[in-house]
Amino acid sequence: MAQPPPDVEEDDCLPAYRHLFCPDLLRLSSEQYLFQLPVSCLRDKVAFITGGGSGIGFRIAEIFMRHGCHTVIASRSLLRVSTAAEKLAAATGRRCLPLCMDVRAPPAVMAAVDQALQEFGKIDILINGAAGNFLCPASTLSFNAFKTVLDIDTVGTFNVSRVLYEKFFRDHGGVIVNITATLQIRGQALQVHAGSAKAAVDAMTRHLAVEWGPQNIRVNSLAPGPISGTEGMRRLGGPQASLSKKVLESPLQRLGNKTEIAHSVLYLASPLASYVTGTVLVVDGGAWLTFPNDMSKLAGFESPAKL
Repeated sequence: MAQPPPDVEEDDCLPAYRHLFCPDLLRLSSEQYLFQLPVSCLRDKVAFITGGGSGIGFRIAEIFMRHGCHTVIASRSLLRVSTAAEKLAAATGRRCLPLCMDVRAPPAVMAAVDQALQEFGKIDILINGAAGNFLCPASTLSFNAFKTVLDIDTVGTFNVSRVLYEKFFRDHGGVIVNITATLQIRGQALQVHAGSAKAAVDAMTRHLAVEWGPQNIRVNSLAPGPISGTEGMRRLGGPQASLSKKVLESPLQRLGNKTEIAHSVLYLASPLASYVTGTVLVVDGGAWLTFPNDMSKLAGFESPAKL
């Protein structure tokens, strides 16, 4: 069985990295492909990553940068993305532009995309990773809380995709990867808000893939499972003993890590996936097939969320 690549729990760069995708593998001309002449994987491409200041988004930015890509990382917290950008640039030697942006506000998205285009002159890849979530039964979920999650996850994904389409992708092509989840596949207890939002994003992925394919724009979703070292796992994973039991019942009998998710996003964003669009790639070690739906959590559950 393949062992997971090394990772670190915190929002820090990896102390060392071994390329599983050869850094000289991608963006080959036919002659370079035939004779395996070295070129850089994503060298001098630019990726715009929402939610790139922490967790999975941070690791995606790092892995892309280690493959020669420059990045723009956007979040509502300028301090968070500024701190992350310093770490990423120091570890990889590539450029990272931190931007303060609320995906729910189209004017803010437009301003951020304009700033990124002014800095780099282009954007080749969009990773929609901004999200909000918490545990709450549907029966006690406030109307505003439900709307807030859909506004961030679903509306935010459309806003950024739509702005980038108009400002660059329509005339130049591009790649969009939407980070979703597996909640909506099985109907997860305490997650009607997030599951509904992510289901809508997966549907959006298919619609945009159909409409924008003629402009050479590929659109895919990536659905992570339980991933260690993320805020979502810390907030949603539950007691360690209970989580460990569930993990052992999954096919690969372990949690995934952020580097594994970043590698899968790298595949979808790269020319290796040049004929892949409109699909949802589930990266969860088969957990969605076997994880128990703990209905006992519904009894007397009180959500800490105040939205």
